[in-house]
Amino acid sequence: MTFRYYVIYKPYGMLSQFSREGSAPTLADLTYPFEKDVYPVGRLDADSEGMLLLTNDNRLKTYLLDPKNKHWRTYYVQVEGEITDEACDSLAKGVVISVNGKPYKTKRARVTSIPTPHLPDRVPPIRVRKSIPDSWVSISLTEGKNRQVRRMTAAVGYPTLRLVRVAIGNLGLNDLTPGEVRKINEKDLEKIRGKK
Repeated sequence: MTFRYYVIYKPYGMLSQFSREGSAPTLADLTYPFEKDVYPVGRLDADSEGMLLLTNDNRLKTYLLDPKNKHWRTYYVQVEGEITDEACDSLAKGVVISVNGKPYKTKRARVTSIPTPHLPDRVPPIRVRKSIPDSWVSISLTEGKNRQVRRMTAAVGYPTLRLVRVAIGNLGLNDLTPGEVRKINEKDLEKIRGKK
């Protein structure tokens, strides 16, 4: 069997699946001839953007989806308000969010305030309120509860406006644009596993 590996920049509004659910666009709408046995590893919500890995290598899928392997995923997050160092510290140490209706304390994370990153424009753009500033933060996690990043920033008083996954392990989006697909090689896989 030939294993295939791809990274894509999942656009805003697209579901992380090939099957249809209503009128929302899916991975099947990308103009790329994926093999029939290639599927996404994990997911990004429709209102999140960025890096998604697709493969037919089930061993890699299992490795990346098993929480005990603690592989890092990095997100650039635009939040409402000027995020403080105190809020970043709280996010890094872990905050209590609701998961399946129960309180859950998030694991330690890497969190830093960052300048506005160079990202492709979102379509449609986020809603801007002139009276309320916004800011950006980089958040790296080793876990992926449902809508976790959004719940975390809300827990410290900074609702998420835009969420872009920019790296899996040490492999970054680089210059990919929304909807673009790139084949990756063994060297890239080592970066995904967290090796330089």
